[in-house]
Amino acid sequence: MLTAPYAQPLTATQAAHLLRRATFGPTPTDIKAFTGLTAAQAVKQLLTEQPTPAPPLDITTGKTYNDLPFVQDGNGRFVTYNKSWWVGLMLNQPPSLLEKMTLFWSNHFAVNQQTVNDYRYMYQYNTLLRQQATGNFKAFVIAITQNPAMLRFLNGNANVVGRANENYGRELQELFTVGTGGGYTEEDVRTSARVLTGWADTGYRNATAGAVGSAFYPVRHDTADKTFSAAYQNTVIKGRSGADAGLAELTDLVDMLLRHPETARFICRRLYRWFINFDITPTVETDFIRPLAEVFVNSNFELKPVLTTLFSSTHFYDSSVQGAIIKSPVDLVVSTVRFFGTTAPDPASGVAAFYQLTNYLYTQTKDQQQNLLDPPDVFGWTAYYDTGYYQQWINSSTLGLRGSFIDAVTNRAVRINGKLLVDALPYLKTLANPGNAVSLVNDVTGALLAVPLTQAQKDFLANTILLNGLPDYEWTDQWNEYIADPGNVGKTMAIQMKINAFLGYLFRMAEYQVS
Repeated sequence: MLTAPYAQPLTATQAAHLLRRATFGPTPTDIKAFTGLTAAQAVKQLLTEQPTPAPPLDITTGKTYNDLPFVQDGNGRFVTYNKSWWVGLMLNQPPSLLEKMTLFWSNHFAVNQQTVNDYRYMYQYNTLLRQQATGNFKAFVIAITQNPAMLRFLNGNANVVGRANENYGRELQELFTVGTGGGYTEEDVRTSARVLTGWADTGYRNATAGAVGSAFYPVRHDTADKTFSAAYQNTVIKGRSGADAGLAELTDLVDMLLRHPETARFICRRLYRWFINFDITPTVETDFIRPLAEVFVNSNFELKPVLTTLFSSTHFYDSSVQGAIIKSPVDLVVSTVRFFGTTAPDPASGVAAFYQLTNYLYTQTKDQQQNLLDPPDVFGWTAYYDTGYYQQWINSSTLGLRGSFIDAVTNRAVRINGKLLVDALPYLKTLANPGNAVSLVNDVTGALLAVPLTQAQKDFLANTILLNGLPDYEWTDQWNEYIADPGNVGKTMAIQMKINAFLGYLFRMAEYQVS
């Protein structure tokens, strides 16, 4: 069984693989800490509850803004602050699944700022995603249905008795729970819309009050019984009236959707494609997806048992799935600088410095076609659902932009808050024998790459890229001279130039572009 627990202690390679998939890239310290743990121990640590992050701050006031009345002329900058703030959380994350799962749900329950057009709504939406990220899926679906950003994005706020709007009722089934293979009918879509009548968002773009939320209006609700098709065992949701009718019928609807056998499988397939491999073979469907879905159902739709099974499985650590995923722009950008110790400053003591770094990184991900909190549509980013999957991150436009980012951080072109984004020297000093070019290449590629290089590739990196055709002792002598006199600018630059050329080449290799 592919879901059988992996029982051996994790090697450094396996620990790095787990952390690449579960976080936005490991640091050398993370890899060392997870090496030797069992998979179960490692996953338990990744699922440890995290504290609620401090909200983003306005650079001009140093204070929060998402809890204040809407500011029309601040909408643009506050949108950017929200997105950059999230990048800061990714960059500074401990070894935790939280941020990766928050991004997963922002793609699954997709909402975009461009349509919603109220930065406070999007902050509340992001807050909900992280609160529910590894909790109970039933509670999550109920909460996201009432979320003001979702109500506005999919027109739930316009869904009233006599004029039912089917948008959310359709996507709730097709994209959020059952999937496209559930056999439900167009009448089921219309009926679910009737169940959902009466909900609306509150506080939209309100310039006089800070509170945003949602409310149920009984007068707008369809109080008749709702009968579904055989796909849902001809379930009848009893019509209700009064203030509690909306939540009661919504709960009945979600219970019905979760009883459909395809719902658990659909969610497990999406998790599999996000964390393991886009290719769901018949064997994977039978021996991984179906058993994982049983775990989901048997745990009353708690997400932690599913994630524990997934990340603890023998299949997850199989070499065939390592390197199977092309890094998303967010993965590429954040993991590249995280590995070498770049962290975001504490915004409470330096909000301008915080945004200078995080906005640069956010802009890189946006330019590479992964705009946080702005997926293209309700389907999310195409790389997670369309034919070709992760390969869609690489196209004629983004390939050059990925390369430009790599060049910028490895050729000393970008220095933010007085610091390089990739300063490899502190890391190299921790290696066993950094003065030996062959040993250095082995250690660095072993830590940074998801798939091993051939000996010919390593020889090329050492002899042609790092040594530039010179004898091995040239690097050894230069390194030793630098270590003996680290304050000497000339000796430091000589080492940095060679290391930067090496990393610039390495980061452009296909083996680095995959996870």
